[in-house]
Amino acid sequence: MTQEELFKKLIAHCKEYGYIFPSSEIYDGLGAVYDYGQNGVELKNNIKRYWWEAMVKLHENIVGIDSAIFMHPKIWEASGHVGAFNDPLIDNKDSKKRYRADVLIEDYMAKIEEKIEKETSKGQKKFGEAFDPAQFRATNPNVLRLVEKIDTVKQRMKEALNSGDLDALRNLIIDCEIACPISGTRNWTEVRQFNLMFSTQMGSVSSDTNQIYLRPETAQGIFVNFLNVQKTGRMKIPFGIAQIGKAFRNEIVARQFIFRMREFEQMEMQFFVRPGEETKWYDYWKNARMNWHRSLGFGNEKYRFHDHEKLAHYAKAAADVEFNFPFGFKEVEGIHSRSDFDLGNHQKFSGKKIQYFDPDTGENYVPYVVETSIGVDRMVLLVLSASYSEETVTKENGETDERVVLRIPPMLAPVKFAVLPLVKKDGMPEKAREIMNMLKFEYNSQYDEKDTIGKRYRRQDAIGTPFCITIDKQTLDDNTVTIRHRDSMQQERVAVAALAQTLDKLVNMKYALQNLNPEKYK
Repeated sequence: MTQEELFKKLIAHCKEYGYIFPSSEIYDGLGAVYDYGQNGVELKNNIKRYWWEAMVKLHENIVGIDSAIFMHPKIWEASGHVGAFNDPLIDNKDSKKRYRADVLIEDYMAKIEEKIEKETSKGQKKFGEAFDPAQFRATNPNVLRLVEKIDTVKQRMKEALNSGDLDALRNLIIDCEIACPISGTRNWTEVRQFNLMFSTQMGSVSSDTNQIYLRPETAQGIFVNFLNVQKTGRMKIPFGIAQIGKAFRNEIVARQFIFRMREFEQMEMQFFVRPGEETKWYDYWKNARMNWHRSLGFGNEKYRFHDHEKLAHYAKAAADVEFNFPFGFKEVEGIHSRSDFDLGNHQKFSGKKIQYFDPDTGENYVPYVVETSIGVDRMVLLVLSASYSEETVTKENGETDERVVLRIPPMLAPVKFAVLPLVKKDGMPEKAREIMNMLKFEYNSQYDEKDTIGKRYRRQDAIGTPFCITIDKQTLDDNTVTIRHRDSMQQERVAVAALAQTLDKLVNMKYALQNLNPEKYK
C-alpha cells in the first residue's frame, strides 16, 4: 500500500469514527474547512491541554491569556502583515491549478533527497554490516552530485525569496523542469504575490464601517498585552505569555486534509528576554519543544529540524520541527527569534511606550522575543497519521483476523476506557454500569453492550481506546475485572477496588509532564 493510499484510508477512517467531518457537508462542503466530531474534539482538547500544562504548569515564569480575534487594524500594519504577509503563487495554464512557488521547489528537492535515500539503501544491501552511511554519503559520486544539485537549488531559492525576485523564482521552476502534478506540463504563468488576510467590516451602518481583519496569527494579541500582563502579574524577564486560539488565512493552496486550512487553531508562546540573550533562549526552546514532541513516543526518527532559508520579516533565526507525515516531512511547529521587531513597531505605531525596566541592570529597554508556534490541527493530523495501523491478528485457534487500530498515546486518547459487560444478562450490565459510574468522573469512558465482545474490542481499537474493562461471571464472584490492552491485546485481572489506581497510572497526563523536565535545557 502506497503512502497516498494510506492517507486516503486515514481520511475515510476519521469520518467513519467521528474524528473529522467535511464542514457543511449536506451543502456539498466548503473547501479546506472541517468540523471535529465527538472523538476529534476530545483528541484536540487533550493535545491542547498537554501543550498548555507543559508551558504554564512546568514553567513558573509563563502565564496564559486569551485575546480577541477582532483587533485594531493598525496592529496588522505595525506587525507587517498588511504589507508583507504574502505567498508567491504560480498557476499551471493547462490544469488551471495554483501552487505556491516555493512549495513546488521544496517538493522537487524532497524528490532528490528520496533518490539519495535509495542510493544509500543500495549501499546498505551491498556492503551489509560494514556499511557506514555517513562515509557513503560523503564519498559516493552519485550522492555527491545529488547533494550539489540540492545545494544549488536551495541557494537560488533563498536568494530569490529574500530579495523578493519573483522572476528568479519562476526561472528556477523552469530550469528544474518542474511539472504540474495534475497536468504533467510545464506551462506556467508568472509568479505573483497574494496577501493571505481575510478582511471584514465592523460598524452598524454601511456608511460608518471600518475595515478590520480576522487575525492571521494569535501572537499579536500577546504583544499588545505585554505591559498589561507584565505589570499585573509582576513578571520579571525572562518570562513568557502563552495563548491558544483561532486564526484565519485565505490559503489559496489549501490541501492535505487538515494540514493546511483557512480556519485553524494555534498554540503560541512568546518568551520575552533581555537583548543579547536571545540566542541562548532560542536554543533552549528548540530543544525543549523537540523534547515535547518526542515525548509522545512515535519515534525520534520521525522528527527533524529544518532551519529556514528565507527568514520572515521579523526573524533573526527560525527553525521548524518537521514530522514525517504520509506525504513527507512537513512543519508542525516553528521556533523563531523575533528580536524586538513586534514590541518596537507597536511602540512606534501606537505612540505608547512599551518597555521593561530591568531591576538587575537598572535599564529600560524593549525586550527581545523568542516564539514557539504550533498548529493544533497539524498536531491532530500528526497523532492520527502516526497512530493509524492495519494489521493481521492470529487467533488462538490459528485463524487470522484483520484489525484497524489507532495507537494514540493513552493520555491523548479521546476515550480512555470502554466498559463492556461480557453478555447482557446475569447482572453483568448492572455491575458494568456501577464501574462506569465510578470511572466517568475522572476520565472520558464509554459503555458498550452491543454485539459480541470481539466486535466491541475491534470497534474500540478503531476509535483508539487504549483499555477495555470487561465484566464477566468471575466479576460477580470475586469482584475482579479484565483489563484488555489495545496495543498488545494482552489481558490482566484486576480487583475493582484497585481499578481506579491502576488505570490512573496508565493514562494520567501528569506522568508524561513529570518526564519533560524543562530545567535540563538551561
